[in-house]
Amino acid sequence: MISMKRFSLFAFAILLAAICAAPLVCAQQPQVQIKPLRPSQKASVMQTIGVTDITITYSRPPAKGRTIFADAPPSMEARAKGEATLDNQNERQKGEPIVPYNHVWRAGANEATMFVVTDDVVINGQPLKAGTYSMHTIPGKDEWTIIFNNDAGQWGSFTYDNKKDALRVKTKPQAMSENEELLTYSFEPVTDNSAQVNLRWEKVRVPFTVEVKDVKAAWRAHADALMAANPTNETLPLQVANTYARDKNWDEALKFIDQSVKLKETFPNLSAKANILWGAGKKEEAMAVADAAIAKGKADKMDTAAFEKRVAGMKAGKM
Repeated sequence: MISMKRFSLFAFAILLAAICAAPLVCAQQPQVQIKPLRPSQKASVMQTIGVTDITITYSRPPAKGRTIFADAPPSMEARAKGEATLDNQNERQKGEPIVPYNHVWRAGANEATMFVVTDDVVINGQPLKAGTYSMHTIPGKDEWTIIFNNDAGQWGSFTYDNKKDALRVKTKPQAMSENEELLTYSFEPVTDNSAQVNLRWEKVRVPFTVEVKDVKAAWRAHADALMAANPTNETLPLQVANTYARDKNWDEALKFIDQSVKLKETFPNLSAKANILWGAGKKEEAMAVADAAIAKGKADKMDTAAFEKRVAGMKAGKM
């Protein structure tokens, strides 16, 4: 039997081990935080060009009647060398501009503004690889520099290092008649392969253009990657085939519909193949595949009525 004295020592040892281990356990737990109230609230805008997503995440400082864009007075200028940031509210004196010209600005508030793009793009004519970047600016009276920096984890522009720049582009600011109280980013206008990003604050708009050079190539790259990751999924090549069919690219459409059918014959891919063959002018083959599609659909208890009506029109020469 264990004596009371030995039991007490044993229990004490267990308690001591638990106390010693407690800091380690606590250290492994995720830090609990209360979301702060901030005068410059967080926002995010996203635009898709083709299949390419562009997302800008930033904080929106209010103007509040302050001087926003202006030359830095000598006393302010003396606090930073060259283009180093002067965007420090703890040092800013009353009457000094929020965004002094010719110094790096985070183009927002709080954390650095983030620019995320899912494919390679062209910005104001210059290439930028897919990735996540912190976005900074160097404002000027007549010209702005937009900066995409590889350090995506910084606060504001305080640790900004130009050696980590991925791209710098130039743009012209535009005077606006209407006041924008809160800093705002928007995408306008948008075309099939481009979008204009607009930074607006106070009575200034600063635009730059993001372009996808080849929207279809980007789409095909995404499609190929998805099919490679899901080699037994017959629906994916069917979707690719239908996309090519909408463009009347019958050769590519047939290539991918055959890939889908080879993986697994279904009513959707057989009926799609019949339509593609018909569009390609291969009408006899189309009718044979159409009959097989209807038979497969009925066997799988699918609704084939609309397709049967279409096939009847084909056979009657109405299509």
